[in-house]
Amino acid sequence: MAIASDIVASYRRPGKIVRRRLGSHERAEARALVTVFLACFLIFVAQWPRLSREAHLTGQELQPMLAGALLAWIFIVPLALYGLAGLTHFAARLMGGQGSYTEARMALFWALLAASPLWLFWGLVAGFVGPGPALDAVGIVALLAFLGIWGASLYAVERG
Repeated sequence: MAIASDIVASYRRPGKIVRRRLGSHERAEARALVTVFLACFLIFVAQWPRLSREAHLTGQELQPMLAGALLAWIFIVPLALYGLAGLTHFAARLMGGQGSYTEARMALFWALLAASPLWLFWGLVAGFVGPGPALDAVGIVALLAFLGIWGASLYAVERG
């Protein structure tokens, strides 16, 4: 099934979708790596309107700001996400979880990718509307969607 269809379906059945995205264990790590890089790339793209607005308002150069966001989202955040997935898998194992480390990573990475359309919308609001209640509301919805999908996906992979 297409990624876009799976993203939409993740808001209704996140556990089922992440199990299907895992597929066989042969290429699960490769799928997880592609998923985290795609999610981080989309969130990096979501930063462009905000950074453009900030550069215009402050008189700063846009390219160094984009380079910093690129460094963070493409190189640093994926490493931090691998660590976070490891910690949550360890915590789940202490509570009787039966999943693997790769499955816990995929649950986190897929939740990030599934929530990325909301983060893209957040970036548009940040760029065109700016700070305020609208930006806060979109950010809260995006964060809650990410946490909800991640929690349901992690539960699905850890329950065995």
